[in-house]
Amino acid sequence: MNSKFLLSGFLVSLLLHSPAHAAGDPQIGKAKAQSCVVCHGPMGISVNPGAPHLAAQPAVYLVEQMQDFRSGKRQNPVMSVIAKPLSDRDIQDIAAWYASIEIQVKQ
Repeated sequence: MNSKFLLSGFLVSLLLHSPAHAAGDPQIGKAKAQSCVVCHGPMGISVNPGAPHLAAQPAVYLVEQMQDFRSGKRQNPVMSVIAKPLSDRDIQDIAAWYASIEIQVKQ
């Protein structure tokens, strides 16, 4: 095989599996996150003392947590049920929505 062909195939593979390619769509995620609003608030700032704020959290962190709830690796009576039917794309979109929210911290 030609080494240029192998190199180009490798580069295409890298692009297809890069984090930017796997990133979700924040606007689609906003629509998909409607069931999250009850505990985490409409803008990801929790109104429930038992639920964390999701606004401005890194998408990679949110994806990992939701995947862990979905798989059962992480347990929570509410989140385990909510995450179970979510597809990888749903999770990426929801994570992108919360990661896109900017917050300010004041002293």
